[in-house]
Amino acid sequence: MYAGVMTAPPLALVNARLIDPQAGTAVPGGVLVQDGVIAACGTDVTAAGLSEATRLVDCRGDVVAPGLIDIGAFVGEPGAEYRETIATATAAAAAGGVTSILARPDTSPPVDDPAVVDFLLRRARDTGRVRILPCAALTKGLRGEEVAEIGLLLQAGAVAFSEGGRTLRNARVLRRAMLYARDFDALTIHATQDPDLAADGVMNEGELASRLGLPGIPREAEVIALERDMRIVALTGARYHAACVTTAESLKIIARAKEEGLQVTCSTSINHLTLNENDIGDYRTFLKLSPPLRSEDDRLALCEGVATGLVDCIHSDHVPQDVEVKRLPFAEAGAGAIGLETMLSASLRLVTAAHVALPTLLRAMTSRPAEILRLPQGRLAVGAPADLIRFDPDEPYVVDPAALRSRCRNTPFDEARLEGRVKLTLVAGAVAFEAG
Repeated sequence: MYAGVMTAPPLALVNARLIDPQAGTAVPGGVLVQDGVIAACGTDVTAAGLSEATRLVDCRGDVVAPGLIDIGAFVGEPGAEYRETIATATAAAAAGGVTSILARPDTSPPVDDPAVVDFLLRRARDTGRVRILPCAALTKGLRGEEVAEIGLLLQAGAVAFSEGGRTLRNARVLRRAMLYARDFDALTIHATQDPDLAADGVMNEGELASRLGLPGIPREAEVIALERDMRIVALTGARYHAACVTTAESLKIIARAKEEGLQVTCSTSINHLTLNENDIGDYRTFLKLSPPLRSEDDRLALCEGVATGLVDCIHSDHVPQDVEVKRLPFAEAGAGAIGLETMLSASLRLVTAAHVALPTLLRAMTSRPAEILRLPQGRLAVGAPADLIRFDPDEPYVVDPAALRSRCRNTPFDEARLEGRVKLTLVAGAVAFEAG
């Protein structure tokens, strides 16, 4: 799924701070990579005793951890190459420490046919720097009317099923789709924003929206859709992942579903964890998102959810938009922001603010999404795929949109001061990115 993997020479990362998100540990040591997998890991891996053919990397105390797994990003291909391509998306991902991307199905044509899944995998193999995992459409044409051929799509290489950023209106179709997915033990990922309640809203409904003169989207748009979905999960017994929860009330629904033993997990985006509705300021369109940024109370509840494990995953919600779509009045601008390259650095704000411990934070972006998607990645263990990152969590920098590798520049962290520089990204032992 990426070029040059089979020719990667042995490599040793020594003098590192090893963080194993699955075990929740942080210890000094090293990692030896050979034939695309982790051959050794721990305090015994040092510069002594390595073969001459092994490349030695002295990490000088930097963190070495599993590569991030982004469970929701738009990669542009096919059909929206003017916004993003697999080449540019994976270049941005590698620079940000992301080694696997679950690619959304809402492309043109949508990922509703085995031929499109095959196209994605071939394009990723030929032009990608990191792993591309196709997420196929839940319904044909993403029209919400007829269930897609889930079995054939799984055989072609799809790893999950979704409507992208859309919410299925028709509960009967969703039930049928989830029953079909259950029969194949496939994962359904669903956005939860009632399209009728959200209607023409462009930001979180409340006092700030009123002062800005903008139509709001009530929290109930998410809560009602999520509550409905939980009923259908109970009815079908399917595996279900809520694509992006953003409210404190939604977390209560997820907690209740988990207590009842339903196969339910959820994500939130890095934007909703680090920003709130006040950041929109004077109509900053790069912060127009779907679902919208919520209140500070909701943001803090999400942070607590990550810390306790109630929120399973953090994703980038990478949605590139070109200048023509974003340089419009706020109400008319397109929703979405890029995030692959800044997700790790932005998330470290939660560690600095003492909301979440670093191993717990990394778990939500590595081992937990790997468990949900049933991938072998996301582990710092002997025999695991050598998808690894080295980063300095304390190195500061200012985000320069012009320097980002995504084809579009709609970052919500424009000129923000962040900490955390990725210095090396390995995918199956091959160097996907290395800082100069």
